[in-house]
Amino acid sequence: MWRLGFFFHEIAFGLLSVFIPLYVTAFKDTSMLGGPLVALGVMTSLAIFCTIPASFFWGHICDATRHYKVFILLSFFSSAILLFLFTLPFAQNLIIFLVLYVVMQVLHVAHEAPKNVLIAEHYSREEWEESYAFYEGLTEIGFIIGLGIGLFAFASTFSFGAVATYALYLCSGLSLVAFLLSIALIADPLMIFERRLVGIEKKIDYTYRGIESSSRMMDGLPYDGKIKEDSFLGFAIAIVFFSLASSIFFTPLPIFLHTELQLPTSMVFVAYILNSVGAMVGYFLIGRRARSMNLRKQMPRFVLLRGFLVFLLVAVVQFAFSTTLLTGVILVFLGVAYALYFILMLSLSMELIPTGKSGGFDMLVGLGAAIGSFLGPFLAETLNYLPTFLIASAIFFLAFLTLKIFS
Repeated sequence: MWRLGFFFHEIAFGLLSVFIPLYVTAFKDTSMLGGPLVALGVMTSLAIFCTIPASFFWGHICDATRHYKVFILLSFFSSAILLFLFTLPFAQNLIIFLVLYVVMQVLHVAHEAPKNVLIAEHYSREEWEESYAFYEGLTEIGFIIGLGIGLFAFASTFSFGAVATYALYLCSGLSLVAFLLSIALIADPLMIFERRLVGIEKKIDYTYRGIESSSRMMDGLPYDGKIKEDSFLGFAIAIVFFSLASSIFFTPLPIFLHTELQLPTSMVFVAYILNSVGAMVGYFLIGRRARSMNLRKQMPRFVLLRGFLVFLLVAVVQFAFSTTLLTGVILVFLGVAYALYFILMLSLSMELIPTGKSGGFDMLVGLGAAIGSFLGPFLAETLNYLPTFLIASAIFFLAFLTLKIFS
């Protein structure tokens, strides 16, 4: 029940995910930043770069104070206020809009680390994948509803400018609803011990495997078990690569669909709905099967699948073979692959990141996303879209190699 506020929050940000890129490129003064795509890249990249230290700060302070609810409330309430400010006349200047957007994103990430900790501390380690998957699946439904609202709004006969203001009012109101629901439904955990317990269990297990291997070798017996302790370095590099590739691909994607594939605005929302439907299916699928899966063995496969799907999209567009239909199908499977990867990586990261640094996962994701959010539009502006997508596919392959080497 405590997740209900996040559900309404994701409705707002589902609508904003496609609306903001289209809104920014509609500004008349984007030339001051180098053109519409570069302006979008600068704004998105700057916002994410600012969220990197913010993610660490929010994660550290919520663990240090052992208060999590207050930071979730701060995130939702600030989003409601700033989205309302976007509708005011002074925010129609691109630079002012950019500043407000960056501030919103810095405050918005305040809920990420506390949310991850709430799930980790409310449930045992054996339930983490299922619990994270249920949360992500539920909020993905909200995200899809937000995209559906955008589809309905921008399929109307009204102009983009007329719909834009009401879209921002709606998103502000939804964030306010999320804030009010969270006041009533979210409670801080009474005891904070599950992550520490998992850390102790991992050390004991590592010690036991070391003793067992030594004993068997002294007796002249073979030992094929794993005695290498997990290193977060490999997972950290893979997280950055994966996030980098995802941002390079997805940041310019709405503009690519709208201008290169000649899809109307409403159909861009349909494309993102298909991607989110795939993610929702992936979340519920992994939630049911996580306990029977070898997490470290399966995760690299989903990273490789995502890279292959991006490469396949390039081939489909290049050879103009049922482009619209196959693009939709590929976006569905891209969503599935992301969901499976994300839940497994998030659960493993919560094992490896010590208490007090719970914002570390979001920092790594933010680092890759910040670089990719600028590189995606910049490369699309200079090299065109398809070479940019090929670069994203290659970086997904690097993430796959990193996981295979370190995991």
